[in-house]
Amino acid sequence: METKPIDRPWKRPGAAAYARGRRAALFRPPVTVYEMAADVKKDEDVPVKMRDGVTLRLNLFRPAGTDGPLPVLLSAHPYGKDSVAKKKRGKWSLNPQFRIMNQPAPLRISNQTSWEAPDPVWWAQQGFAVINLDTRGGGHSEGRGDLLSDEEADDLSQVIAWAAEQSWSSGRVGMLGVSYLALSQYKVAALNPPALKAICPWEGFTDAYRDFFTPGGVVENGFARVWLFLTNRVAKLNINLAVERKKHPLRDEWWEKLTPDLSKITVPILECTSFSDDNLHSVGSMRAFQNVGSVHRHAYTHRGPKWATFYGEQARAHQLQFFDRHLREKDVSELPAMRLEIRDRLDHIAEVRDEQEWPLARTDWRRLHLSRDGRLTESPTKPGSVSFDLKRNAASFEYRFDEETELSGPMTLRLQVSTEQAADPRLFVGVEKWSQSKPVSFEGSYGYGRDSIAQGRLRLALRELDTALSTPHQPEHTFRTLQPVRDGEQMEVLIPLSSSATLFHSGESIRLVIAGRYLQPRNPLFGHFPTHYEPSKTGKATITWNPNRPSTLEIPVIPPKLRG
Repeated sequence: METKPIDRPWKRPGAAAYARGRRAALFRPPVTVYEMAADVKKDEDVPVKMRDGVTLRLNLFRPAGTDGPLPVLLSAHPYGKDSVAKKKRGKWSLNPQFRIMNQPAPLRISNQTSWEAPDPVWWAQQGFAVINLDTRGGGHSEGRGDLLSDEEADDLSQVIAWAAEQSWSSGRVGMLGVSYLALSQYKVAALNPPALKAICPWEGFTDAYRDFFTPGGVVENGFARVWLFLTNRVAKLNINLAVERKKHPLRDEWWEKLTPDLSKITVPILECTSFSDDNLHSVGSMRAFQNVGSVHRHAYTHRGPKWATFYGEQARAHQLQFFDRHLREKDVSELPAMRLEIRDRLDHIAEVRDEQEWPLARTDWRRLHLSRDGRLTESPTKPGSVSFDLKRNAASFEYRFDEETELSGPMTLRLQVSTEQAADPRLFVGVEKWSQSKPVSFEGSYGYGRDSIAQGRLRLALRELDTALSTPHQPEHTFRTLQPVRDGEQMEVLIPLSSSATLFHSGESIRLVIAGRYLQPRNPLFGHFPTHYEPSKTGKATITWNPNRPSTLEIPVIPPKLRG
């Protein structure tokens, strides 16, 4: 007997109220800008000549009235170091991203803070020399650049050496920044330049194919398209990634060249591994924490808004303690290996505590079985199945917690699945929290405030597992071999879901949702704009299970007596 636990997660209630809040933030983003203080000195467009004769330019900020020596903080990006807030008619003009990608919490930056860079005024006031660099081809720097390239890393290595040799420098350089300003740190750190003593990549993916452009083998054509278009407008680049990525639908050597070798990074690292950027940085930044070769490696996890967190007091205190120890060589305590933040809803932190690793060694891994009545059960169930239209519907299954339960870690979905009349099908998976018969929202990528707990996706033709990279609770796919999907073919597939840290109170539930299209609406006001993944175009999927070939969701339960 076939059951039909059918769902449409893209039509969840609350869209109108959320749209009103987002519209208000569009006109009045909660961003405060302050003028650079007189106790900070700025040198503009300082030239640094590369070995090939190309000149890069940077802005240098230092505490006024001191000649040093000072520890150095470097950020590097193609967006333009001088793209900062400017006053017009008595009001500050903000970077449009602050309006489009809503921040539900206030943040405060100086008028010298370029996009996703550390606030140079604040850091100079803490006693650092701060460098904001236009990478090759960006801003006022000469030449043509290559994003995510070895050549860019070599440029940064030369800038680090230059900074270490200046009279105002202590010879010890660190790196700090968000998103691309985090990505630019990995490859140069893998070169291990002598003067680079610490890095702090704040939310940065580590595998362009797996984490962003083609996660699960599914092409992302929303934010990826916007980002590539805008980057090509502000920087002179040798290679158009928007064109080149289409030539490489599989994860071949071209993608491999864009990927840093994390094992070669040995400098101390503080990695922000947020749970609120699943569509861009979350998976890759956690991979960095797990796989770098550094003895001193630390993770700062959170599920708050990206920029409000980065510029907030708690995160800055964490960053400052890290750099005080590794750049200033102060006698301050070592950071914990992981600062773990657990939330029970969008705007409430249930607990913050120190941990040692990820996934947590004491995790009680439990498998929940899909069942014919739309429930998830701890015991294997009788044979059953569910079918759903890949374009129009989703299948959903729910599990209710009878006691307070923490889920912290990655999840994995194992499915027995077949398709009919489906041309190149994809599956999209989400895990939601439900309370009192309503979905509970969490912070997501691009300022989206109606996100689920965790998500994943898989193009079924790219289901081949990478046995070398896979671990018992985190499967990885090769994305190198196409295995065409035949009508009616029974397949077992593993779909990894993003990491999360969530507290459930007694009576609350998780809901597993499976569809052939992205699970969130795309409307700019109430949806997950600009995210867009190529959906399944046609057909039907059937998920089956029996005691010998179960379909299960593995969840990471943290035993209550052993959490702290």
